[in-house]
Amino acid sequence: MEHLHQSFTVQYNYNVFFTSSLFLPENELLNSFLVNLNPAVAVKKILFVIDEGVANAHKDLNTQIKTYFSKYPQTQLIQDILIIPGGEQVKNDTKYFDQVLEAINVHGIDRHSFVAAIGGGAVLDMVGYAATVAHRGIKHIRIPSTVLSQNDSGVGVKNGINYFNKKNFLGTFSPPVAVFNDEVFLSTLSDRDWRSGIAEAIKVALIKDRGFFEWLEANAVALAQRDITAMNYQIWKCAKLHMEHIRSADPFENGSARPLDFGHWSAHKLEYLTNFEVRHGEAVAMGIALDAVYSNLSGRISTEDAQRVITLIQQLGFELTHPLLQVTEGNSPILQGLEEFREHLGGELTITLLTGLGSGEEVHEIDADILKRAVEILNNQTAIIQH
Repeated sequence: MEHLHQSFTVQYNYNVFFTSSLFLPENELLNSFLVNLNPAVAVKKILFVIDEGVANAHKDLNTQIKTYFSKYPQTQLIQDILIIPGGEQVKNDTKYFDQVLEAINVHGIDRHSFVAAIGGGAVLDMVGYAATVAHRGIKHIRIPSTVLSQNDSGVGVKNGINYFNKKNFLGTFSPPVAVFNDEVFLSTLSDRDWRSGIAEAIKVALIKDRGFFEWLEANAVALAQRDITAMNYQIWKCAKLHMEHIRSADPFENGSARPLDFGHWSAHKLEYLTNFEVRHGEAVAMGIALDAVYSNLSGRISTEDAQRVITLIQQLGFELTHPLLQVTEGNSPILQGLEEFREHLGGELTITLLTGLGSGEEVHEIDADILKRAVEILNNQTAIIQH
């Protein structure tokens, strides 16, 4: 028997725009993008799905969107703007996913039309998943409203929901057609949410850019005190490093290497163990601290460098550890998180550890005894701060 073989490459293009007051009528950015994307299509619709927290913090947002599209009617706005809860609950309960699909169906959103999500990372994940499975792919636009989604998750290519009590068990790799980062949405964030997203900046700096890590050290106080100029640079730089990684590495994660998951193996488990009372960024900060100390104890980085990481995390106002991150016996919940992470990767456990401030290496085993010592060091450091 003969056999047939075919191979093809699909090119993806998307832009991340940085702006202020996206829906001011004088700001033509969004309209210009929508009109110029596939201009031959006669009728293009846009459906908005908004995070409830954003809608509550920006009471005039619905009106602003409707006013904007009354001035720029080239794209047909679906007047029924869908408001859904934010946070991890929107990924845990499939009824919200079903709501988005129903709206896509009822309003006749086709593959030439748009689903635009405004919200934090969880809402962007869920709406992006709905958009990419409906009609095998509707163009989705992300308008991130948090630091975490503007500098990290919102500029990536992953979408998903949680299933079987496992994070992102269902999902797709599908880039948005565009991301619009609007600094106005950051102004209403709580201090906790403002800070949370900076953890991803520490992560990407530690594995990719020593100069950026040093910039974070120099600007930690300004960032903690909500300096918008410092925050805008942090978001831009973080998004840039994230997008460069997507282009140059393994965007659809066919291999087991996940350098951008540095600090995340324990963070994902901690989020679940606390029923998401610990924010993603807070859990990542603790995960970074744990993996930095482990990197030191395993001979990869100096004690001084590990301490610099810990100091930066503390200067930004993060906790270093949590009662549920303790390693006591072989069946400690956090050790179970290692096995779940291995399964999530698709086979071989691959965790990035630091070889310097700005560089890392992949390892395939974690020594439970060294991990226990790392936890004890962080406990002691936390006790010193508290006293």
